[in-house]
Amino acid sequence: MTQRRDFIKLSLALTLAGAAFAAVAQPAPVTLLNVSYDPTRELYVEVNAAFTKHWKAKTGQDVTIKQSHGGSGRQARSIIDGLDADVATLALAGDTDALHANGGWIPKDWQKRLPLNSSPYTSTIVLVTRAGNPKNIKDWDDLIRPDVKVITPNPKTSGGARWNYLAAWEFAKRKYGSEAKAQEFVSKLYANVPVLDTGARGSSVTFAQRNQGDVFISWENEAYLLEKEFGNKVDFIYPSLSILAEPAVTVVDKNVDRKGTRAVATAYLEFLYTDEAQDIIGKHFYRPTSAKAQAKYAKQLPKLNLFKIDEAFGGWEKASKVHFADGGVFDRIYSGK
Repeated sequence: MTQRRDFIKLSLALTLAGAAFAAVAQPAPVTLLNVSYDPTRELYVEVNAAFTKHWKAKTGQDVTIKQSHGGSGRQARSIIDGLDADVATLALAGDTDALHANGGWIPKDWQKRLPLNSSPYTSTIVLVTRAGNPKNIKDWDDLIRPDVKVITPNPKTSGGARWNYLAAWEFAKRKYGSEAKAQEFVSKLYANVPVLDTGARGSSVTFAQRNQGDVFISWENEAYLLEKEFGNKVDFIYPSLSILAEPAVTVVDKNVDRKGTRAVATAYLEFLYTDEAQDIIGKHFYRPTSAKAQAKYAKQLPKLNLFKIDEAFGGWEKASKVHFADGGVFDRIYSGK
């Protein structure tokens, strides 16, 4: 009887010790905030679900990933002003560079920390029209016709809008032969813009739901989403020349080090380069960077005549200073000066 009691006590002690060890060994749940730009909402909902499952299986840790979306420039400013982002997945490297220049939130060489200059996917800019293309819009030069109203966001707040602007500028420079002609062309284009929303998703709503404008200058993935949702109301076309948009990603060093989330935040961004995430990227109409996913989605994401910002504008730092800084070319165009 005494032996039996001792055995029960020992078993209970071992059970309690095992439970205590499990409680200690189980890592505490963690929450990340991904601060991104407008059209990535749907993409990151699926990426986040896949990553949290992957991370739980690998480490036993529960991860919750919250999302914040808006115009890319405005999102960068929010992080600088204190939004507690663990990762920034903005529309362009120029907006991310601002996190270094304004408060040292990230190091200057942040793009060297992940493959492909920290760009796990790319995109481009297309032209969305009303169903049947009633204005017969075929290329950028149709956007300056007096009978065409153009919807595009504000390049002061939207990264997508900056890609739009630069794609139109380079088209005009190549077609008409000079920077002066390009500025004249872009001035005429913005004279046809009735409203400047702060972000790409706002402009999408203005065009597709509020029925303003004849053509919407859009991210490629946003055009596909509009086609899926409003297929009987919209079409889209690829212009003869467009820009290779390379959104880049980074951990926000000051925040992850303070919060102790660097390891999981880094793993989250590295996950974007995996086969599983690359497939999700292609599924959501972004251009994956892996050869396997590129081959799978080649029909829906055709090869195009694309130029890079470095070759046409000398990179984001120079383009931002010339075109989008206060008093720059865009301000002069839009104020009519």
